[in-house]
Amino acid sequence: MQTNRLDQIVTKSGDQGTTSLGDGQRIKKNHHRIECLGCLDELNATIGLLISAFLNEKHPSSIQAELQYVQHCLFDAGAEVCIPGYNTLTMQHIQRIEGFISVYLENLPALKEFILPGGCAASAQAHICRTVTRRAERQLVALNEQEPISDVSLQLLK
Repeated sequence: MQTNRLDQIVTKSGDQGTTSLGDGQRIKKNHHRIECLGCLDELNATIGLLISAFLNEKHPSSIQAELQYVQHCLFDAGAEVCIPGYNTLTMQHIQRIEGFISVYLENLPALKEFILPGGCAASAQAHICRTVTRRAERQLVALNEQEPISDVSLQLLK
């Protein structure tokens, strides 16, 4: 028997401008914590689009698997933001992602100038992912100044 993970998508409980965190606490929809969740969600969606661009351009499946791993880490970071005090990400997550990056940096020629966004669809989408990551990082840093969040969550986006 298959169970549904979400039995209700529209709850109507936020019609008064508040929403519920994972611990049941209700906060305003314009709260910094909700802005962070939105940025993490947007980043995850832009990475999904990047994966699609890689599929269309016949890139190695290892890139897609690595990006999906990053997406799972972003879901975990979202859980940490959604449930104050909850920690699920570890340094092993960060180290694995840093390992992916190191492999790609080994073959990258020295950059001598800024790169204009563009090129193929995957390259252009990667630039969008980069800029959304920077915004999500700024939002998490700002939230951390008000309400401490996990150092590992912060490191994930740095």
